[in-house]
Amino acid sequence: MQHRWRPGRPRSPGATIDAVSPAEPVRLLGAADLRALAAEVGLRPTKRLGQNFVHDANTVRRIVRLAAVGADDVVLEVGPGLGSLTLELLGAASAVVAVEIDPALAARLPRTTAERAPGRALHVVTADALRVRAADLPLAPTTLVANLPYNVAVPVVLHLLAELPTLRRGLVMVQSEVAERLAARAGDSAYGGPSVKLAWYADALRAGPVPRAVFWPVPGVDSGLVAFTRREAAAVTADRVATFAAVDAAFAQRRKSLRAALAGWAGSPARAETRLRAAGIDPSLRGEQLDVTRFAALAATPSADPTDGADPTDGADPTDGADPTDGAGPTDGPEAIARDP
Repeated sequence: MQHRWRPGRPRSPGATIDAVSPAEPVRLLGAADLRALAAEVGLRPTKRLGQNFVHDANTVRRIVRLAAVGADDVVLEVGPGLGSLTLELLGAASAVVAVEIDPALAARLPRTTAERAPGRALHVVTADALRVRAADLPLAPTTLVANLPYNVAVPVVLHLLAELPTLRRGLVMVQSEVAERLAARAGDSAYGGPSVKLAWYADALRAGPVPRAVFWPVPGVDSGLVAFTRREAAAVTADRVATFAAVDAAFAQRRKSLRAALAGWAGSPARAETRLRAAGIDPSLRGEQLDVTRFAALAATPSADPTDGADPTDGADPTDGADPTDGAGPTDGPEAIARDP
């Protein structure tokens, strides 16, 4: 279900929007146009950077329609690239703030939009979306719409939701596997750290697949759309950092019971059990069975006194569902990317 939010006038530090009525319709980019622009700026799309550009007009229109972009919206687009999605967004929104890390692409985008979407309000910020702050943007965005490379999709979405409280909703195109993980619910096979952390901020759902043939160059993986709507009130009132730490610990060893998986986080299996029971959680459950509210309740329980005499090996079972290949590594959490720990 799509929700439309009508914000008031966005703040505009150091930026202006020209009140110009567009005299010409937007002209979208086709495959030949994308190749010509890429040649002009010396761009050779690489798999490493996830550079796959949408050339199909119907797909671009579908994305903007599903994002429910309205005339009052300020859209934040991450990684506009050559501008194929940007052009359609400019035709629907009040303004588009495009964050592009590549200086050559960032320099060419205003010319492309002036040629193909005259009179529209575009603001280009040359920056890394993982490091951008609210103060770096000329306008306060209300909607996120982006085609995100698989290797940065999760951290970008989580960072922007944390940093930009004015973002009320969004629609992102990501690798299909990532889409499944972001929109998964507790108990689903794809449910994991990214699912829980996105649920901290917003309600998410799959918004449909995107075929490979609409991209140039054609990617080797399937893509999908994920829509999210920020909750009017936070789902939980616990500390976010503490909650995410518990999430990271639970999914670092996702095949173990919570009593065993949280032993390092709590100080020992016995202390983990004490905190789990204090939160009303069965210690034999696994992390994939807890929603964000239960993780928050767990994080809010008091930590044990390290001098209470608990044996750090108390009750530890080295065979407790552990899979030696199921390690996530230290980059779980906001840095979790294409797979779940």
